[in-house]
Order: sequence, then structure tokens, then C-alpha cells
Amino acid sequence: MSTAANTTGIVNKAPKFKGIVVSDKTDKTIIVKVDTLKTHPKYLKQYRSSKRYQVHVEENGKHKVGDTVVFQECSPKSRCKRHQVVAE
Repeated sequence: MSTAANTTGIVNKAPKFKGIVVSDKTDKTIIVKVDTLKTHPKYLKQYRSSKRYQVHVEENGKHKVGDTVVFQECSPKSRCKRHQVVAE
């Protein structure tokens, strides 16, 4: 059984993250901030936690600060870059 969307036959099970671009100054790299809502184990209060990811982009200038992007894990592109953009 084949699907039209997946022509290579490889299923990528890496989770997708959605975040906001906070920097686009480096070459072929954007920095994306992802906010998550966590719950404290004892007090059960919810709080916001954020993490910044360095994401690989082939075309410079395609994503600007403030844009929302979807990205996922990939093979290492450099020492710090382990993610690439999937959709805008």
C-alpha cells in the first residue's frame, strides 16, 4: 500500500516542533524559540518553559524574525545544528 505523499517509502518518525524565529543573522541558520507548558510535580501549577533550537535553512532570507516555522530533527549539519525546517 503506497501513498502519493510519501514516494520514497521512508517514514520519518521524528517529532515536529512549532516555534517562532527569534534570530536570522547567521548563514543558513535560524534560531527558533519553542514554548512548552509544563506542570510542577508537587504543586500542580502550570508554567511556561522555552527552549531555543538552531535550525538549518537552505535559502537565506526566506524566514524573518517573528515568523512561525515547523521543523524536525535530522542528521547533524554542524556541531550545533540537528534540525531542519519542514514547513513555514
